[in-house]
Amino acid sequence: MRRLLTIIIPFFISSIVSAQQISGPWKGELQAGVTKIAIVFHFNGDECLMDSPDQGAFGLPAEIGFISADSVRVSQAQSGAVFSGRLEDGKIVGRFSQGGLTMPLVLTPGDIVRNRPQTPVEPFPYETEEVSFSNGDTVLSGTLSYPEGWDGRRRVPVAILVTGSGTQNRDEELFGHKPFLVIADYLARNGIATLRYDDRGAGASTGDAVNATTRDYMEDAAAGLEFLRSKGGFNKIGVIGHSEGGSIAFMLGAAKKADFLVSLAGPGVQGDSILLLQNLNALRRAGYPDAKLTKEYIRAQIKAQKNPWLDYFIDYDPVPDIREVRCAALILNGDKDTQVESAVNIPAIYLNLPRDRDGSFVSKYSRVKVYPGLNHLFQHCETGQADEYADIEETISQDVLNDIAAWIGKL
Repeated sequence: MRRLLTIIIPFFISSIVSAQQISGPWKGELQAGVTKIAIVFHFNGDECLMDSPDQGAFGLPAEIGFISADSVRVSQAQSGAVFSGRLEDGKIVGRFSQGGLTMPLVLTPGDIVRNRPQTPVEPFPYETEEVSFSNGDTVLSGTLSYPEGWDGRRRVPVAILVTGSGTQNRDEELFGHKPFLVIADYLARNGIATLRYDDRGAGASTGDAVNATTRDYMEDAAAGLEFLRSKGGFNKIGVIGHSEGGSIAFMLGAAKKADFLVSLAGPGVQGDSILLLQNLNALRRAGYPDAKLTKEYIRAQIKAQKNPWLDYFIDYDPVPDIREVRCAALILNGDKDTQVESAVNIPAIYLNLPRDRDGSFVSKYSRVKVYPGLNHLFQHCETGQADEYADIEETISQDVLNDIAAWIGKL
């Protein structure tokens, strides 16, 4: 789940100063609840671009309302963000406003560069193909990665990668991490093809993301599975879903559209229960360990927002779909996940996966595993809280990559 779905503490989404004007890149961090979000402005005369690297957004055109030797005001229409500040002791000290909230933001000269050692670097030892497929009027664009050494004559397994909540690009980019690129690269080097694609309304994909629900995203992924079947050259065709993508994997498995599924931190309980736990966690971190909160209060707050995605999310119970999953299923989670807590969600999945009369899973290949010390992104961590994500250099645990590749290889 890319975004923390808290309703009490929301989770948002070398330079010089010349004699006349502020110019070059300036960076800062917003303290959004318990989470820090990096922001970079690139000033070039009367032009400006804004980056939100932690959310995978770069080069957003921004409008300069005013700029001088020591002051600036800039707005970004797409996100509704506005920043205004004044130069003080080599820093631009100001305020950042978005969505009715105003927060302090201090900018210092320079860009943000984070070390992400697992991010693959071209040239790759395998072939990739830029592709697109359609779900009605929505066109999804993505990258099909073929296994290393594949000559097109032998059939290989393939998995479509489905992102977590929030509009994301094909790499599921967050805080400079590109987990889907890392997964696709590792699987290609181990004999498995993948299709990763930009969510509707993101990157090169079209479609309405504002009014879309998990059901719409499931239909997008189902169209991707049909596209893979039409391509030929594949034997097992499955889905790997992270967080909300895990719910979508269960939906596709229940509908018998996938030959196998991998759920990475997918929910096993209804959305209002997920939100309740997230908000209680946020309240504890904010210094209110004894705060009382109910699902009824959560639901009332969500319904008041009139957000189609949230309305669907709080009502969706994955259990009926999980009970219909008869294909091979690999269910993974980290024991320090604070967004989809393993202690609550894994038992619900484990108990509801279909079984034979002898008590074993219907598919002899189905497995459930919880990794010690891993967070929602499957990084090794200290607390598992979202404010650690950006500072951790690891994108995804090597053990998780190994397990996914080995499991698919045995199908």
